[in-house]
Amino acid sequence: MIGLVSATAAGAAARDRLAAAWPERTRVYEGPVGDAVRAAFAECGRLVCFLATGAVVRLVAPLLDDKRTDPGVVCVDEAGRFAVSLVGGHGGGANALAREVAAVLGAEPVVTTATDAVELPGLDTLGLPVEGDVAGVTRALLDGEPVVLRAEVAWPLPPLPVTPAAAGPSPVEEGPAGERPAGGSYTIRVTDRLIEGAQAAEGAGAGEREVVLRPPSLVVGVGASRGAPVEEVFGLVTAALREAGLSAASVAELATVDAKAEEPGIVAAAGRLGVPLVTYPAEELAGVEVPHPSDAPLAAVGTPSVAEAAALLRGGELLVPKRKSERADGRPARATCAVVRRPARGRLAVVGLGPGARDLVTPRATAELRRASVLVGLDQYVDQIRDLLRPGTRILESGLGAEEERARTAVEEARRGQAVALIGSGDAGVYAMASPALAEASDDIDVVGVPGVTAALAAGAILGAPLGHDHVSISLSDLHTPWEVIERRVRAAAEADLVVTFYNPRSRGRDWQLPKALAILAGHREPATPVGVVRNASRADESSRLTTLAALDPATVDMMTVVTVGNTATREIAGRMVTPRGYRWQETPR
Repeated sequence: MIGLVSATAAGAAARDRLAAAWPERTRVYEGPVGDAVRAAFAECGRLVCFLATGAVVRLVAPLLDDKRTDPGVVCVDEAGRFAVSLVGGHGGGANALAREVAAVLGAEPVVTTATDAVELPGLDTLGLPVEGDVAGVTRALLDGEPVVLRAEVAWPLPPLPVTPAAAGPSPVEEGPAGERPAGGSYTIRVTDRLIEGAQAAEGAGAGEREVVLRPPSLVVGVGASRGAPVEEVFGLVTAALREAGLSAASVAELATVDAKAEEPGIVAAAGRLGVPLVTYPAEELAGVEVPHPSDAPLAAVGTPSVAEAAALLRGGELLVPKRKSERADGRPARATCAVVRRPARGRLAVVGLGPGARDLVTPRATAELRRASVLVGLDQYVDQIRDLLRPGTRILESGLGAEEERARTAVEEARRGQAVALIGSGDAGVYAMASPALAEASDDIDVVGVPGVTAALAAGAILGAPLGHDHVSISLSDLHTPWEVIERRVRAAAEADLVVTFYNPRSRGRDWQLPKALAILAGHREPATPVGVVRNASRADESSRLTTLAALDPATVDMMTVVTVGNTATREIAGRMVTPRGYRWQETPR
């Protein structure tokens, strides 16, 4: 919840605008300002104070405890010109909130965090538990000092100006735990292994000049008898992790059989670890090959293994085989567990960049570009958004005709555990890179689709409203589709009286397809049917014109052009191309 506090009429007006925009996210605090700030600070995850920064500093200073747990505080000035991230920029989410508030109020976000100023991802904002000298290593990154990345567990990270560690033994194998590797004064280590003395506090335990990032790579399978206490289940899990040299901060989930979904000891153990409890049907677990099957769980819940099978079901390396709890009174164990390291899941974002104009690149697309450590794309598209990339992004670009190679490359990089963005123009799912990429991808990577503004939509907005009723897009390029198939689709669209948008209508080597397609449509539509022609929609050299089916000269069309042919209802109205929606209720007497 976001607490809103104001002191003046102008502040209250801006406050109420924000409350109206975010009714489910905000709570207004009335009364004396000091009391309101103290109450909001205690009850909310973030605050927006419509007060002077000096006043807010004096009010919140006595309340501050730990930047990892304090709420983020944003100040908005009396005139509503600036949204200032004051406290908790990263941990409290104030930086992001300042940008959101500014977008709603039309203000300027003010963010002074050093990493944000130079577009460097904060090590404490990567979504992973972090230990060690965050401030020191961050300063080294900002100052351009050598920082080595030790990825003992591959995990998709945003671009960081680091030097990957040379191939060879991991630090765990090289020497004492916590020892820094040669080749850099500072280290970022990505590992699920314990480091001697590690504590979840900055500058302590993880080694001087070292940060440890904890990826959620471990799955703990658990089984328990009815009534097994949480102390026994939780104690078994933590002991198994500790003795195997594994960090509880890297546990992604507890897994068990459906029959134990509500077993109090297991549910409470998951709660203490702060991870979800995932359950599977007994018949699914029974199909998992395990090293230590048993008749006891088979008789009790219908599978010869619970702990090992639940941990191994989604694949991975068994690090801790089935282990039983030990009871001080010597009575039989009531809990079992097993630990598996699942392979890292890389992330592939297939991003549509829109038709070319920068303001038609969506905020979500921009966020994915900045999140990716590897960018794959057509060279001319890379040039369009190169300035949006964070420093350190690895760029893999190629020319026209290499679409399948780019798709394979993007998937391969994701399979290596990278955060990858594969870019295409318009919407990546429309005559672009999503289809070949997803044909290559399997379920071993996470895939995110980011929609974009298509050429047909951009051209339609320029022409008026040609797509107001049912419509279809057809590519006239026969490089990947036989002309016989394309022609059959054009005929079907003509007979169905659909508005048709032609992509790839004509090139120097393909000059007969567009006249042929237009002739097919002319067999079902009047010569005066409106036709819109838009070249380089939304770009600096954009041009458009409205003509008719009879008057269109195909020689004036090229590959940068979108041709939209109306249906029998399409009209030119005030110089615009309009296809009526056909609201029949408007014509029906009431």
